[in-house]
Parts: sequence; structure tokens; C-alpha cells
Amino acid sequence: MKNTLEHKNFIGSVSFSSEDEVFHGKIEGIDDLVTFEGGTVADLKSAFEEAVEDYIETCIEIGKKPEKSYKGSFNVRIKPELHKKAARKALKQGYSLNQYLEKALEEFMVNEPE
Repeated sequence: MKNTLEHKNFIGSVSFSSEDEVFHGKIEGIDDLVTFEGGTVADLKSAFEEAVEDYIETCIEIGKKPEKSYKGSFNVRIKPELHKKAARKALKQGYSLNQYLEKALEEFMVNEPE
């Protein structure tokens, strides 16, 4: 089960508050905080789509790119033994660890269904 919505290439995370009896979420992958909520699934979807449309419109008005920019570097925490295995395998194949993991991630993304 996935707790996300998609509209115009934007992804929204979804949660449920039993205390407030409401579905809520936020648009992910942007540099701003944009939230939405609804009492039913239909209301939630509608609120998400409206939030995306409003966000795009606002970005156009202020001349801002709506998508988050990514630097291409991030920290990943893995088990030390896996780190060692990956580093050794990369070295044996003539790659840096970064090159080796980038190739592995690319392959995974090609073979993983959306």
C-alpha cells in the first residue's frame, strides 16, 4: 500500500489523524510547505489537486521554479559489512564507490516499476 497521491508530476504524502478524523498531507519534492486535507478520500484528492494547481500558479506569478532542486549528493547509512562489500566490489571492477553505487541505483530504477 502506498500513501501518496500524484497530480501533474507532483507527489503528495498522505496520513490520517484519528484524533481529528481527517486525512491530511503535504506536497513532497518542493522547497516550500504546502499542505492539504479532507474528510473523505475524494475530498483529500480534490484538495491535493487544488493545492498543486495553486502552488504552480503562485510559482509562475513570483517567477520561481516549482520543483525542488537536487544537488546530486546525499548521505546514506548502511550496515558496515555491506559498505565493505560494496567498496571492495567497486574497487575490483575499477570504479569508485560513488560510481559503483550510482550504476547500481540506475539499474535498480530501470527495473523497478513506478
